[in-house]
Amino acid sequence: MRAVVCRSFGPPESLVVDEVSDPVAGAGQVLIDVAASSVTFPDVLMIQDLYQFKPGLPFTPGTEVSGTIVALGEGVTGLRIGDRVLAGVGSGAMAEQVVVPAGAVVVLPDGVDMLDAPGFLYAYGTSHHALKDRALLREGETLVVLGAAGGVGLAAVELGALAGARVIAAASSDERLALCQEHGAAATINYATHDLKTAIRELTDGRGADVVYDAVGGTYSEPALRSTAWNGRFLVIGFAAGDIPRIPLNLPLLKGCSVVGVFYGAFTAREPARQRENVTELLNWWGEGKLRPHVSATYPLERAGEALRALADRKVVGKVVVTIDR
Repeated sequence: MRAVVCRSFGPPESLVVDEVSDPVAGAGQVLIDVAASSVTFPDVLMIQDLYQFKPGLPFTPGTEVSGTIVALGEGVTGLRIGDRVLAGVGSGAMAEQVVVPAGAVVVLPDGVDMLDAPGFLYAYGTSHHALKDRALLREGETLVVLGAAGGVGLAAVELGALAGARVIAAASSDERLALCQEHGAAATINYATHDLKTAIRELTDGRGADVVYDAVGGTYSEPALRSTAWNGRFLVIGFAAGDIPRIPLNLPLLKGCSVVGVFYGAFTAREPARQRENVTELLNWWGEGKLRPHVSATYPLERAGEALRALADRKVVGKVVVTIDR
């Protein structure tokens, strides 16, 4: 079968598409014919050996896959051949087929397009865990989302609005912010043209944000933290800007706020029961039409490197996926 292969760590342009051995489902596993694969920021880091999870070389990137089950390994129950499914795989999704532990598979709701599915668990799972479990976001609170038009950011906008919060979306262009408004943002900040700290304070009447969701890092983190309300929660999601900020620790002291780390991968491994509850809740909302994943572009398998490059260069609005043409 064909697969994207990372033979040596490097930029997206170093990836190749090659023939590899067909996978076979073992005990407790399922074999999936891949429809589409996610393209996520961890993939960009993983192929450069910059991520916490470090697969051995050579490996196939892609952390999440949608497709159809074509074989069941021994002992698998509750799933059937022909089921339309979504699964987190850690790596290996950018291929024509993939073997996945049965426990990592969820059946997609009726009516959901499989091309919309990859990245759902990562984007919505991260944001749901962040807002529900880590921030304890409450109805009526103000949520500021940095990088609001990216995959996890747009999910945070939707979930924050669904929770009854007033969502302020912050992004780098008016086009991106218009998309955020379509997905539930009540107000917006273009931080390429406006001072972030000043804008947050003006939009909150000087009170500050109850929750800040920071998936960007770099130079935006400190002004956002300075704009956090008393007893606010500053969520550390990631560092899409590339730089890990050094935060003056007197700020949490003076503002009485909390700096809260959000490591979704560790959460799924350490608390699988709670993770499963969250996924069930998200899938129900999706099936009811309360969530609307936004795919801005699709790339064929042969152009997977281009998809990762677009993400690395922060040119992606919402999310992009890699598709398998048969």
